[in-house]
Amino acid sequence: MDQSVYVAGVGVISAIGNNVAEHLASFERGEAGMAEITLFDTIHQHTRPVAEVKLTDDELIAQTGLSTHNGRTALLSLVAAREAMSNAAIPGLENLRVGFVSANTVGGMDRSEDFFVRFLADNSKGKLKNVFDHECGSMTEIVADQLGITDFMTTISTACSSSANAIFYGARLIRNDVVDVVVAGGADAITKFTLNGFNTLMILDDEFCKPFDEHREGLNLGEGAGYLVLVSDKVAKTLNKPLYCTLSGYNNSNDAYHQTASSPDGTGSYLAMQKALDKSGLKPSDISYINLHGTGTPNNDSAEGTAVKRLFDPAYPPMSSTKSFTGHTLGASGGIEAVFSALAIKHGIIYPNLRFETRMAEVPFEPETRFLKNQDIKHVMSNSFGFGGNCTSLIFSRV
Repeated sequence: MDQSVYVAGVGVISAIGNNVAEHLASFERGEAGMAEITLFDTIHQHTRPVAEVKLTDDELIAQTGLSTHNGRTALLSLVAAREAMSNAAIPGLENLRVGFVSANTVGGMDRSEDFFVRFLADNSKGKLKNVFDHECGSMTEIVADQLGITDFMTTISTACSSSANAIFYGARLIRNDVVDVVVAGGADAITKFTLNGFNTLMILDDEFCKPFDEHREGLNLGEGAGYLVLVSDKVAKTLNKPLYCTLSGYNNSNDAYHQTASSPDGTGSYLAMQKALDKSGLKPSDISYINLHGTGTPNNDSAEGTAVKRLFDPAYPPMSSTKSFTGHTLGASGGIEAVFSALAIKHGIIYPNLRFETRMAEVPFEPETRFLKNQDIKHVMSNSFGFGGNCTSLIFSRV
């Protein structure tokens, strides 16, 4: 049996666009999504830029048809997942085994926060039904129900590598003949909880982030959702439209160095990239473009840069961090950047790394700063490295 796994559809929403077409236009114009916080009241309103999706909850509710108590994560997830399924346009989908593997890290935390503010002010007004179904798994269940997916469903929550892990878990389901089609990726919304948590870690930048720059100060939080529709070889042969690419390699490696920090020598990052290459049967010189994890924090970029140097030196492919556009979307980042990787192959493009000025002292390479078109993109590596040492690399290859 052919165990190839193909990308048949993509869907995405983030601070730079509400669909795939808007993202491509924002990349070409070099327009980032960071701005002041508008979605909730916080003492960080004017000091911590974030990358919010440019739709209010009411607008998302009107677009999706979901009820108000479900939380922004579920709303964002449904928008992107629906776009991916529509884009895939799989004939006879009702006769296939379909799975939904979705990732997030905050669940319905935004709605929980709203509830407890009111409850603490007057506990006679608090109703438990208003904090029902706010856990991470419920976000997946809500969206799967809306998509009509009943054959297989699960939730992945491994910090910032969550949706990258969801994608390769989905691929393994197909390769082991559990399902024929998987909608895989993830979503996360910005909440007070995440903003305050990352602020406590002292890794937020007061300005727009500068990934892989010597003078980087930290990350900007973002939000959004990104999904791929993965299909088996059998399903791929029935499609009436071109495939995007294959998912040729993937790996998760954990160096267990620290609860939040990456190991200084980038051990987990290196192992994830190396073993993903091994899985794909490729060499470092085969990679056409790397979508870096590139959060903009001193620790992360140094560790990832050291690992890239160890694996690719002396011949480095073009690379960049698209978080310079979208901010760090946490559990959604691997899914969003997987969409960008598939689009890079389909359209022959390389994304710019915004605001880069000075090369990092510890590495002999620089990220790409221009939007490049008509490139020969055969293989893309997408990195997602999370708290607790959860390091994942995905490799997408031209069909």
